Amino acid sequence: MREQILEMGKRAREASHVMATAGSGLKREALERMASALELERDSIEAANRKDVEEAERRGLAKAKIERLIISPKVLHEMIEGLKEVSLLPDPVGEVTRMWTRPNGLQVGKMRIPLGVIGIVYESRPNVTVDSAALCIKAGNAVILRGGSEAFHSNSRLAAILRKSLREAGLPQDSVQFVDTVDRQAVLDLLGLEEYVDVMIPRGGEELIRFVVQNARMPVLKHYKGVCHIYVDCGADIEMARKICLNAKVQRPATCNAMETLLVHGEIAASFLPPMAEDFRRNGVELRGCERTRALVPGCAAATEDDWFAEYLDLVLAVRVVPDMDEAVRHITRYGSQHTEAIVTESFERAHRFVRQVQSSLVLVNASTRFNDGFQLGLGAEIGISTSKLHAFGPMGIEELTTTKFIAFGNGQLRG
Repeated sequence: MREQILEMGKRAREASHVMATAGSGLKREALERMASALELERDSIEAANRKDVEEAERRGLAKAKIERLIISPKVLHEMIEGLKEVSLLPDPVGEVTRMWTRPNGLQVGKMRIPLGVIGIVYESRPNVTVDSAALCIKAGNAVILRGGSEAFHSNSRLAAILRKSLREAGLPQDSVQFVDTVDRQAVLDLLGLEEYVDVMIPRGGEELIRFVVQNARMPVLKHYKGVCHIYVDCGADIEMARKICLNAKVQRPATCNAMETLLVHGEIAASFLPPMAEDFRRNGVELRGCERTRALVPGCAAATEDDWFAEYLDLVLAVRVVPDMDEAVRHITRYGSQHTEAIVTESFERAHRFVRQVQSSLVLVNASTRFNDGFQLGLGAEIGISTSKLHAFGPMGIEELTTTKFIAFGNGQLRG
């Protein structure tokens, strides 16, 4: 196994050298070919996916996990459209982001370059295979993909289609490689390839991410949890706040950008919390609150210290009444995961103070936490969300799959 993974690393490194200088038109053609190929291969993709779903059902996987496995016509359409959208995005490679002139006349600048070889270890969703490959190729990288065993046949088929499209476009097919084994040792071998893999990106549950971080010999772009907060300020528009909070919790509760803790200013708690609690209950949300919350919301369970740290990924919500915004910020600082926080307020001053003081990857004013998503923020797509501030913070789009090098232009300058 070690030799097989080592060979994949070597081929990926060779492919990355070609991809680093590949023209924008060539990369666009490859992505367009991929989109067309997925359309033509609908039947084979469906057959491979059916194998995974049937096996998952035999193994008794949870219904939610099986749903994430399914490549429905809608999901396949989204994969195809995603490839087309990424193909049309501006190419970041070679962009000069800044230039300045030194007193001696030397012109110094920074130019975007690919990261090189990216390793991605992920679970469940087969669309990650296509989305990740598209973004890596557009940014001039090579990628090694290792999906979860539950989606093995789907991922393997998708990767084969993408590789064939690369070859037909005149780019190295080893720019996209898929680890075609379910052996867990393959992940450990991949995480040890620091000579060939420049960065690792895990996508999945906290257990997987911590496993990758603990064993990787190369830098890891990651987020462990999404303990996301909304703070409803005094004087907030109550109706708007109710709609934002409901959307943030119930629209897709199992996502990392769903609200997990609601903080409410004490001055409006009595008018806001009872109708808000009723909204939540109608949508099946279990509430766990502080003493003041429980006094205002009959039947609310008592929140424990663990609830403030919890990423429920379910229809469960922790609620706390705070005396002011400063206490809300202190709560977020102590219990948050630097993922996504929002304030609902009519105060321009407090909105901007909240944005400055809260150090999370996305801080919103009067909007749902569910907007922490690359597509929603205008990046075209994302390969994941990073809560580690080096080298990316927040949704990672195409630019986050590049770095910058210094360039300098002179006319004979010598250092004295």
